Amino acid sequence: MVDLTTIYLGLKLAHPLVPSASPFTKDADTARRLEDAGAAALVMHSLFEEKIEAETQQMERFFYQQAIGHGEADSFHPVPEHVQTYQDQYLENLQKIKSALGIPVIASLNGISIGGWVDYGKQLQEAGADALELNVYHVAANQEESSEDVENRYIAILQELKRHVSVPITMKLSPQFSSPIHFVKRLEAAGVDGIAIFNRFYQPDIDLETLEVMPKLELSTSAESLLRVRWTALLYGKVKISLAVTGGFHTAEDSVKALLAGADVVHLCSALLKLGSTRLTEIRNDLENWLVEHEYESVQQLKGSVSREHAIDPTNYERANYVQVLDSYSYPSGVLR
Repeated sequence: MVDLTTIYLGLKLAHPLVPSASPFTKDADTARRLEDAGAAALVMHSLFEEKIEAETQQMERFFYQQAIGHGEADSFHPVPEHVQTYQDQYLENLQKIKSALGIPVIASLNGISIGGWVDYGKQLQEAGADALELNVYHVAANQEESSEDVENRYIAILQELKRHVSVPITMKLSPQFSSPIHFVKRLEAAGVDGIAIFNRFYQPDIDLETLEVMPKLELSTSAESLLRVRWTALLYGKVKISLAVTGGFHTAEDSVKALLAGADVVHLCSALLKLGSTRLTEIRNDLENWLVEHEYESVQQLKGSVSREHAIDPTNYERANYVQVLDSYSYPSGVLR
């Protein structure tokens, strides 16, 4: 019998497949379906500080400032005794999901201020989260902000939150840092328990008729997983924190590559959105079959065996790969050269 167990953020999981933040992790019913399909843990959809702030400002205008300049308007919109806010709903859902499931539940937080990260992080811990995933979505568009400033933003958030919560903290990183290994070493020194490689920044599109900048959702493909596999392989052995990969993992083969590179867990999202929760069962079974066919006794035996430290030719994770890829290209027949 193959041992599929893995350790992530100090949590022992039955296997490395963990659904990441998505509509599947928004309520107890869909979360239960993921557990029934075999999820080892799950990451709840993100709690956004911007949405809390926008809702608070809206309520302030419509409930508490309605009579400014119009005294007779006091009775137009009576202030209700209790309004269930977006924040209340999230915390209630977290409590319901935690109560309904027997697997670890990781809460995802997307803040915009140090105070917000701390306040909401504490509330997520109190609501029962087994760990926190910090989704520091920051687009460095300020010309006065240096790369060190960007890194320091992450460090400051982490250090302040670590002073107020006791559950493990993992940080979801962007692929756009100029020196990822150095930065991850800084995060480790600051007390992070794990990292997720990498956040998928959805790119805005331009409507050619209206010339408006429009949001655009594109689900991932397996090709995107290779960036995550590469940096996991380069990080493995350099740090002692947990390593998760996220973005582009659709098959057992994608997952095996991540584990060979050194990942502790593989986050699944687009594959589940496309094919449903049962896709997780299929990937888990395929993963176990692959291990049996290749005579591995456990995930632990597999993990990191093709990282940079252990690869047959470690230079293929660096510049040598680029040169070889370019040299290996051949034109399709019939194409003029």
